[in-house]
Amino acid sequence: MIRTATPADIPVIHALVRELAEYEKAPDEANATEDQLHEALFGERPAAYAHIAVDDTTGEPVGFALWFLNFSTWRGVHGIYLEDLYVRPTARGAGHGKALLTELARICVERGYQRLEWSVLNWNTPSIAFYESLGARPQDEWTVYRLTDEALLTLGG
Repeated sequence: MIRTATPADIPVIHALVRELAEYEKAPDEANATEDQLHEALFGERPAAYAHIAVDDTTGEPVGFALWFLNFSTWRGVHGIYLEDLYVRPTARGAGHGKALLTELARICVERGYQRLEWSVLNWNTPSIAFYESLGARPQDEWTVYRLTDEALLTLGG
């Protein structure tokens, strides 16, 4: 079952973000606090959204999708950028990841959004195979660039 996250889900979302960081071999890079997640998802001006995958038998959260709107100047409409998709290893293979992506695709169709996009680490072959099995295709002609830390401060300061 997939449901929209509520403020009461912040602790579990925070825990799942930490688990994802461990899985992606970057635990020291995930510094977001519960307060920051609460503000981003449920503050005065929410900038992100989340859905929770729960185990059908126990009702316990087993995964999440955290996303925000992007915009295509070429298509003239919004899309969804999926920042994080994570399902706990003990719950993988039960359809939770597909259900989360299906819900986001449903939102896109319902609202007239024309893209559902995300990034995946090149070494994450199980996820790549899963995404491609759903019809997703890599955008190999694009390279992601990022400014953070000192480089961002230097340019923006």
